[in-house]
Amino acid sequence: MPRPLFVFVSSLAFFAFNVKCVVPRAEPIRLTSRPLSRAAQECKVFPGDANWPSESEWARLNASMNGALLKPKPAASVCYPGPDQDPTQCQFLVSGTSSTRFWLDDPLTELTQWTQGSTCVATLTPVGNCTRGGFPEYVVNATTAQHVQAAVNFARNNNIRLIIKNTGHDFGGRSVGAGSISVWTHYLKSTEFIPSYRIGQYSGMAVRVGSGVEAWEMYNFMAANNMTVVAAGCSTVGGSGGWLSSGGHSTVTSTYGLGADQALSLEVVTADGSLVTANPLTNQDLFWAMRGGGGATYGIITSVVLKAYPPISISSSSLNLMVSNSSSTGSVGDVESFWQGVASYYKFAAGVLDAGGYGFSYIYPMANNTYRFTVSSSFPGMAPTAAFNFMQPLYDTMKRVGINVANPTIRSASLYGSRRGGTGDRPVNTRYRSRLLPRENWEDENLFNRTMRAIRTAVEGGFENNFYFHGTLTSPTEQVAGWPGSDSAVNPAWRKNRMHAMLMDVQPDGLTAQQATDRDSLMQGYMSLLRDVSPGAGSYMNEGDPGEPNWQQAFYGANYERLLEIKRKWDPTGVFWAPTTVGSEGWAVQVVDGYPNSQNGRLCRVAS
Repeated sequence: MPRPLFVFVSSLAFFAFNVKCVVPRAEPIRLTSRPLSRAAQECKVFPGDANWPSESEWARLNASMNGALLKPKPAASVCYPGPDQDPTQCQFLVSGTSSTRFWLDDPLTELTQWTQGSTCVATLTPVGNCTRGGFPEYVVNATTAQHVQAAVNFARNNNIRLIIKNTGHDFGGRSVGAGSISVWTHYLKSTEFIPSYRIGQYSGMAVRVGSGVEAWEMYNFMAANNMTVVAAGCSTVGGSGGWLSSGGHSTVTSTYGLGADQALSLEVVTADGSLVTANPLTNQDLFWAMRGGGGATYGIITSVVLKAYPPISISSSSLNLMVSNSSSTGSVGDVESFWQGVASYYKFAAGVLDAGGYGFSYIYPMANNTYRFTVSSSFPGMAPTAAFNFMQPLYDTMKRVGINVANPTIRSASLYGSRRGGTGDRPVNTRYRSRLLPRENWEDENLFNRTMRAIRTAVEGGFENNFYFHGTLTSPTEQVAGWPGSDSAVNPAWRKNRMHAMLMDVQPDGLTAQQATDRDSLMQGYMSLLRDVSPGAGSYMNEGDPGEPNWQQAFYGANYERLLEIKRKWDPTGVFWAPTTVGSEGWAVQVVDGYPNSQNGRLCRVAS
């Protein structure tokens, strides 16, 4: 088997801190579209169906929104035989986009290829033709809430699948869907700093931002206004859509809480086309659900009011270990000592989190039963000297287990809300599978040791099977979440979390449906090791597996039944649908290629 291609993180201090990755609800609207047959109602209307809107109907929709309706071709069509083929542009897509925003600003692209069906991948050696696959048929380039309302009304009235996309940072297929109309919120970019904001128990600074504002834009907004807002670590993730709706973790979540905990008020377009306010005083059930209960299923957020805090700086400390006989810093002579070192850090990390800190780690399997571990510990609001002293006991422990590595000097702290750019992301085939490992796994010594053995066993299978381990450590407790964050639909597993443990599956291009099924079975076997040591815990949907077993419990915990009631109240006919969102079990994609969890196919109701 060829050697897996892993990207080693050489500066985790950088990676953890800058990751490179009241309107009342209207009465329901009566449908005015053409009547549908009983058989047609079992599925969403699909291109080629008799009920698919005519070109003139699409043209009227476009005119009603002043030209915001797009019908883009897949960007990589330039790589395939046909009228769009352009070798120069194809070469650019394959090797020239790393310092650009090409893929982020593309109206179709989801940054995970396999969920679309991989039917039009950028490549210099194409096989077959480029087809639309799971890409939407039409895209509404929404720059106003009215554009969103028009798209929702059109999709509902014509029984067309509706999807929602911002930058395409999506690992579960929620931003693509064959035969759909897509609401592209990418250019809802408004920002407003509010020096004094009051609602309920909250009184303080706040910001109002459009749902298309990305993290890098939020950091620049912080810098311009000398304040802090909880934002995604990856610069190009949108901060007010799916990230917030499913939780949203960051460097400061042990200090201020999750992204969902920051929301004070939401503007939402609901399934009946209304633009409503949801906050602690108005439409409280919708406000509760959309903070942590998953995106793309109750409505579409167009803007959000978030808590803001005084500026804060981060002190960060990095540790790197590698099984090697060399004399370089961090080299560990034998495998057993290496794993003792890894366990020593993870055990120590509980104190980092209780101090408001954050850990960002990777374990890479390499050839000949060797491994590399790299981690950054970040301390919001802690001075460099204090952070250095805080870390020293870890290095004393390392010395006792035979690892001679020095505690690195922390020369300065970095302002959290500092300016940055947002470029470089491109489509890949990484597939996340995750588990939120609870604090009891750290408090019980035997359970902790079992947890470390589970991680080790999984990583040991990674070299031959082309996956690696990623662990982010954060503790967004209810106490940290404050008001109103502590009363929300956030997965209860987050409130007890110590480590968000992930197996990062580097899924090869071109797998057949059977090969994909076999690979999924393999990976589920490794994931069962983590589930077995954390019964009743959960998983983070934004970085989870769309094939997660018992996903209702894993992604939503005890909140699921209440969320399902809210879903049925606000979207009784199923206008909004995305995989593993609340209520999605009532529908399924009839995939054309049999590829598990692909969005390349017609969306139909599941027989009850």
